[in-house]
Amino acid sequence: MRLRVRALTQLSKTEREKALAIYGYVKRMPLIKPMKLRMRTAREVIDTGRGDAPDKATLLVAMLRAAGIPARLRYVLVDGDILRGLTTRVRQAARPLVEMWLHGRWLRTDTYIFDAAYMAAARQRLKEQGWDWGFGIHVGGAMLWDGYESAFVGGVPTKEDPLVLGDLGVYHDPLEFVNSPAYRALRSRFARLLHFNILSPGMQRGIRRLRDGGPPSAPMP
Repeated sequence: MRLRVRALTQLSKTEREKALAIYGYVKRMPLIKPMKLRMRTAREVIDTGRGDAPDKATLLVAMLRAAGIPARLRYVLVDGDILRGLTTRVRQAARPLVEMWLHGRWLRTDTYIFDAAYMAAARQRLKEQGWDWGFGIHVGGAMLWDGYESAFVGGVPTKEDPLVLGDLGVYHDPLEFVNSPAYRALRSRFARLLHFNILSPGMQRGIRRLRDGGPPSAPMP
């Protein structure tokens, strides 16, 4: 991983350029929703070349730190309605925002989760359906992070986003979060793992259909 970070940032002249090079690498990894029994390490995510939100969050934070940029995760609780088009069987979900220390302050983004092809397809589908949100994003949300300000796929800061139900706190990595009281308060770790593993094949089919231009996997409201 350190060699990959060095290769990505060797021509960068500023901390912002380093952060953007690493961010771009992680963002380009295709979003998937795999079945899994444990959190993946940063190295495993690199080897796989794709991942879900926790996978990509793990990798982005680890690579930023390896480049000397302080980074951490802030989890927020989002309304499951943000996932309509992929599933209607999630009432609430925890989403990791990566925070990095740049320009003397913490900047946040969740735009790294969704690769460009997914974002473009999801936006187009939302426009076709006349929805403001679904497939994990808002139709007017940010597609990219510019390294100067925070950026959110919800289109507005999380405190102003009606689909963000609460702030679950700051964590070192996803593993610390799933072992936290905030996570256990949502549901037992085993129950949530079982729930998402049951849903993951259907959500993965929905992601594939979205990319291919087929009908959504979840019924239209």
